[in-house]
Amino acid sequence: MAVRHKVGTIAGTMAVSLAFCSGTASAHTLSFNQKAAAYVQTFIATVPYSYGGTSPSSGFDCSGLAQYVYHHFGKSIPRTAEAQFLRFRPESKRKAWGGDLVFFHVDSDPNSYVYHVAIYEGDNHIVSAADPSEGIAWQTIWNPDVTFGTITH
Repeated sequence: MAVRHKVGTIAGTMAVSLAFCSGTASAHTLSFNQKAAAYVQTFIATVPYSYGGTSPSSGFDCSGLAQYVYHHFGKSIPRTAEAQFLRFRPESKRKAWGGDLVFFHVDSDPNSYVYHVAIYEGDNHIVSAADPSEGIAWQTIWNPDVTFGTITH
């Protein structure tokens, strides 16, 4: 009798634990931004940089990486960094979410030409296709002349 009670207690505890925890790990509860920020990390150190590149098999350039990740989750965005900048709504760094885009400008004018784009990971970090020597890499934002943009919030 005592053994059945212990087994019942353990099973009951596990059932209660699963009932409370099962939804927290579900991919269905992740936002677009969370999915994009996580997915882009799968390319770090495994996919090369390639000027004009738009796929994991041939490599990515910066805007090709952003376009590919967004398209993977059903969002259509333009091909170039400048065109992506023009399509996205500006937002402050404070309000930026992981999965938003970070636009690198030629100077401190926030409307100046955009020469590079990366996917924001939060806490001043990005995933970027910056150059052939690094490929797709996790980086700290290195330039103060950036703006943040979103199409999701």
